[in-house]
Amino acid sequence: MIKDIIVNLGLGVRDYAGHYALSVAEIFGAHILGVAFAYDPIIPGLVMGGIPPSFIDSQRAESEKKSRIAIGRFEQAAKRAGISAESLAISTSISDASEQLGRMARRFDLAVVGQPEPEKSMPGEVFDEAVLFESGRPVIMVPYIQQQGLKLDRVMVCWDGSRAATRAIADSMPFLQKAKQVDIVIVASNRAKSDEIPGADLGQHLARHGLEVNVKRLVAPDIDVTSAVLSYAADSSSDMIVMGGYGHSRLREFVLGGVTRGILATMTVPTLMSH
Repeated sequence: MIKDIIVNLGLGVRDYAGHYALSVAEIFGAHILGVAFAYDPIIPGLVMGGIPPSFIDSQRAESEKKSRIAIGRFEQAAKRAGISAESLAISTSISDASEQLGRMARRFDLAVVGQPEPEKSMPGEVFDEAVLFESGRPVIMVPYIQQQGLKLDRVMVCWDGSRAATRAIADSMPFLQKAKQVDIVIVASNRAKSDEIPGADLGQHLARHGLEVNVKRLVAPDIDVTSAVLSYAADSSSDMIVMGGYGHSRLREFVLGGVTRGILATMTVPTLMSH
């Protein structure tokens, strides 16, 4: 069950990750910790001596102000929704923030982070592989275009038979059990044999948990797995993608290392990953 959630609060005008995480906490009756990072100023080593201390102090003060605003917004939203919540502000460098969040997430059931908005010189959200690698917990990546909270009418499960995909499915079971429909999607470079039913065993396993399951095999001859996954998610109106992080199929049907990076960069649907 999901009973303890940690979320990296966005420092921008709209905190899409915080909003989504609160909706998850509300549906599962979970407690949630909102973490806002006040980032240290980035100062190139070559110009260290040429930047006045007052400028550095003003940049640090501005970052701390943004983190306070983020925490205030989060606390008010949690109070309105009647959600058990707490908050924490941490001053650190951008490079260290994701690793810190990953270590903290080990004490929680789930971590939620936001995808950075493009064309921003300084990211306001932690979005790095370190959160996935360091936590040992499932991580939901929320796209910056996300408008609504958690919805589980249809969940898309990416399956390649790997350990990482297996871990992701196990970690996502609380979400799958609330889903109205679960699609098991396999991306392959060629068509299946006439007597082969890819994912059938997994479909039977999930069906035994009382889930409504469809098994779908997608053929991507050029191995453009990222496009195949996102196209299916869009065409099927999937509300969430579940996938393993950095797993590699022995059948080479789903080369997840590159796919993971592709999904993180271009995702349009909240994505639960496990490593």
